[in-house]
Amino acid sequence: MARADSHPKPRRASAMPLPDCVALVLQGGGALGSYQAGVIEGLAASGIEIDWVAGISIGAVNAAIVAGNPPERRVERLRAFWDKVSSGLPSFPIFPNDQLREVLHEWSAGMVLAGGVPGFFKPRGVPPTWAAPGTVGALSYYDTTPLRQTLDELIDWDLVNRGPVRLSVGAVDVESGNFHYFDTTTDRIDARHIMASGALPPGLPPVEIDGRWWWDGGLVSNTPLSHVLDHQDVALLAFQVDLFSATAEAPRTIMDVMAREKEIRFSSRTRQISDQSMKLRREREAIGKVLAKLPDDLRDDPDVAALAAMAAEKPVSLVQLVYRANAWEGGSRDFEFSARTMQEHWLSGVAAIEQTMRGAELVARNIVDGTTAAFDLCAHNGLKPSNPVKSRPKES
Repeated sequence: MARADSHPKPRRASAMPLPDCVALVLQGGGALGSYQAGVIEGLAASGIEIDWVAGISIGAVNAAIVAGNPPERRVERLRAFWDKVSSGLPSFPIFPNDQLREVLHEWSAGMVLAGGVPGFFKPRGVPPTWAAPGTVGALSYYDTTPLRQTLDELIDWDLVNRGPVRLSVGAVDVESGNFHYFDTTTDRIDARHIMASGALPPGLPPVEIDGRWWWDGGLVSNTPLSHVLDHQDVALLAFQVDLFSATAEAPRTIMDVMAREKEIRFSSRTRQISDQSMKLRREREAIGKVLAKLPDDLRDDPDVAALAAMAAEKPVSLVQLVYRANAWEGGSRDFEFSARTMQEHWLSGVAAIEQTMRGAELVARNIVDGTTAAFDLCAHNGLKPSNPVKSRPKES
């Protein structure tokens, strides 16, 4: 959780009280990650302190910038990163209809494929099919050396590892296929760990760390929520920021098919993880309530004590924010790094937090009551409980 003595207790933001730990959970999604940067700006404007930030892929980049800068510089450093990676394509004018905008969107993505992204990755001089087998050049189409320089410029790694904000990033071991979290409570994290979390093949190369090779954590799980909940030991408020929506209209074009396939692939597991986690939490809370009603002689029974230990949970309030793609954003949305699109994503993230804060009394009530619940930000209805528990009808 938060490092010792990192802040006084109790804490309160402008819109709600804060529990002992506030976590920010950031999904992978390439160029869509500027939406997360907007969310982070919105949280800062609302006075919400972050104690723990966990990320996958581009979420790991945003997470490291948060953990590696003091609060007053985080938005500035995030802006520097996103301005840099979107500087290769201009801020195009907004066209009057979605069809023209989609053409421009796909053209911009094509330019990224051809020329790379400034400060992030560049095409290899020799195609991987011509490179010597076993070399890094044979394992990807792009070189991510620019990303390491960018991260080192924007992040204080001593602050990451010794500062008040815990950082967790997920990656996949190439040889074993095992998923692993690098965490500042157990590891010293540097640019390699962030790059490993976002090393999506075959575009980007694996990253070597202590003799092992690592790929993008999104290959196994695109959200670090389970890691945060598995290691929770105090009351928690978690903002989960997803970049792909699980629900959408049926495809009408081949570009729609590409976009929808990617949404399902990257979003369904995050929703499944959050739903299962919250269901398990509620079940454990119910077991704990029943065990508390047992007489003292039964509570001392070893089997009851073991069950009580298994059911013990700290409360969590989970606020789920999901980026909703525009009609003109197709299957290339995660690698379309134009300045115009980046700015629109960013402003959407800021707006999402502003809308969330208008419904903050729901979350505040949950925090004060010490109960577990999840909330979704709906486009038209604001902040709402997700999968609320329905009361049983009374027996006649």
